[in-house]
Amino acid sequence: MKKIILSLMSIFILFPLLAEQIEIKSPDNNLAVSLSLTDGSLFYSVAYKNKNILEDSPLGMITNVSDFSQNLVFVEKSTQAIHKTYQEPKIKKSNVTYNANEVTATFKTEHDEKISLIFRVSNNDIAFKYALSQNGETARCIIEKELTGFNFPSFTTTFLTPQAPPMIGWMKTKPSYEEEYVPDEPVGTPSKYGVGYTFPGLFHIGDNGWALVSETGVGSLYCGSKLSEGTKDGLYTISFPEEGENNGIGSANPAISLPGETPWRTITIGEDLKPIVETTIAFDVVEPLYEPSIDYEFGRSTWSWLLWQDGSINFEDQKTYIDLSSDMGYELVLIDNWWDTRIGREKVEELARYAASKDVGISLWYNSNGFWSDAPQGPKNRMNTSVARKEEMAWLQSIGAKGIKVDFFGGDKQETMQLYEDIMSDANDYGLAVIFHGCTLPRGWEIMYPNFAGNEAVLASENLIFTQYANDQEAFNATLHPFIRNSVGSMDFGPVLLNKQHNRSNDGGSIRKTTEIFQLATAVLFQTPIQHFGITPNNLQEYPAFVIDFMKEVPTLWDETVYIDGYPGKYVVLARRHADQWYIAAINAEDEVKKVDIKLPMLAGKNVSLYSDEKDRSPHFNTLKIKEDGKITLTIESGGGVIITNK
Repeated sequence: MKKIILSLMSIFILFPLLAEQIEIKSPDNNLAVSLSLTDGSLFYSVAYKNKNILEDSPLGMITNVSDFSQNLVFVEKSTQAIHKTYQEPKIKKSNVTYNANEVTATFKTEHDEKISLIFRVSNNDIAFKYALSQNGETARCIIEKELTGFNFPSFTTTFLTPQAPPMIGWMKTKPSYEEEYVPDEPVGTPSKYGVGYTFPGLFHIGDNGWALVSETGVGSLYCGSKLSEGTKDGLYTISFPEEGENNGIGSANPAISLPGETPWRTITIGEDLKPIVETTIAFDVVEPLYEPSIDYEFGRSTWSWLLWQDGSINFEDQKTYIDLSSDMGYELVLIDNWWDTRIGREKVEELARYAASKDVGISLWYNSNGFWSDAPQGPKNRMNTSVARKEEMAWLQSIGAKGIKVDFFGGDKQETMQLYEDIMSDANDYGLAVIFHGCTLPRGWEIMYPNFAGNEAVLASENLIFTQYANDQEAFNATLHPFIRNSVGSMDFGPVLLNKQHNRSNDGGSIRKTTEIFQLATAVLFQTPIQHFGITPNNLQEYPAFVIDFMKEVPTLWDETVYIDGYPGKYVVLARRHADQWYIAAINAEDEVKKVDIKLPMLAGKNVSLYSDEKDRSPHFNTLKIKEDGKITLTIESGGGVIITNK
């Protein structure tokens, strides 16, 4: 079997390919993708350092006008080297250099209909998409089925969260990407609901390595996809939304104009978890869709609703939280649901003026709702149509609001993706940042939409208020997110709940099981450009000054992220840098105290601050000097944390 040698220069081969296989390698030659045409059907496989990651996996699609699943013939291929540098303050790394080798391979059907596969392979990442050509007068198609698969070896284990069926759960608000992960399951284990899994999905291929599968570049021109149920042999395929999503309105199948493209599907691969945590592939292959109307600023926010709930949506309590933001030096305050009826627009305008006098900006909550759930909270019907949305956003701009949080979306259909994009695009016209809750995974949106400021798409902190079970599982869940959900996009979790009991007066409700230092560590471990912290006014008097001072100083924008150690669902040690200040955060979800030997070359020989837990689980602070070799042993209590900073 011949192999085609890929040049770094653009090459076009205009005659039939004689070889059976095209190989695309990463710049360092460790990651290899093999693309093959077997009996007229397309397949690919993946190896990392000569170890099998994906076995022969299907490619292709069937549209309502063309069948690209069989009887294909090779037409041509081209190659090029991709060299890209960019800056983006909202992601895990502010300055990014992306180098990849790209191959575009074009095939045709017996009717001369053409489809191209575009593969980009960088040192630890694969991104690929389809491009469909126009054939004659036909300038549109519906994707009826996508064959794209990920065929893992049968010994692989998975870290996946199930897709929820449509129109179930509280007020029929699912799917909302708020299901639990199951760690280290054998491939092919049926999901909780039987309708597949949400992106991203983490796979452990034994001694061969790790793979994180997701997608990026999904906007208004396609639907959001998911992973199908897996087979016992390890095959997972691309699956489209369920018909019942969006209250059954709209097609579950995406429609595209011709010529047209699909979003990028991504696979991050490493022999350990470092490339998984540090990947930027979700952002490397997408471009901005519009220019920012202003220089958006991001930062820290207080949020009364989390601990004080609906009863706090009144004028005086919101003033209290504006004062809290001011006392903490925070940039924002979030006024949550029901403000339209419980406070009223005139009083909200007064709150906006009061906040501005304290150098605090306000953000307001909205229900996305038109017709896709029964969620009763208002304001309703202000974000789902263009006329109402622009009128509302003009008012928001007039009172000096900084952003909006829009909640309760109906699924992943193309119509819903259009709504996300329309909200963000319109908000940009009025200088508003946008956060979504009860929503889908962000798929490259930090780059695509300059005013995008984060999605929930996780079993977030509100559940700590709702159930004791969520508190019992808090440490376990927190040690998953840096490896999976937060690895591919901003995650508005709402961290750092310092109340020991989760109610307004800190004397009832569910009980926090983790330590205060664990809570502080999540401010570093969970990444999103606007953090809605769960601190309350009483916390300022209840805890030592070093706890509150840490929360006054912790940033939300990071210049660098470095994986140190960990295992999903057990523990994690992560380093982030803001300017010249490093934050090393560690948490432990295991039942026993964990000692971890780590190396911190960025802090070698330096004096640092150490935040840790006493044996009675109370917070402790001291200073020390890191050894010249950067080595240090961390002792992390069960459900506890450790933080090291050089400030």
